[in-house]
Amino acid sequence: MNDAFYTSRSSVVKIEGVHRRATLTELGTTIEFGVHGPIKRHYRLDDAKDLPLPVDYVVAATGT
Repeated sequence: MNDAFYTSRSSVVKIEGVHRRATLTELGTTIEFGVHGPIKRHYRLDDAKDLPLPVDYVVAATGT
């Protein structure tokens, strides 16, 4: 199989600190991600806005 079955087109931009915004080009859907909970405390990011981690979206996408 030489041709890709699907190519995801997206972009990620830094908003501020650890806050990022991803846009899925095909649909124009945007998601915001950053840090929260134990990870936020571990890295002492007290001023950071509570946002889902990128891995939170991956886990949700798998349906678990």
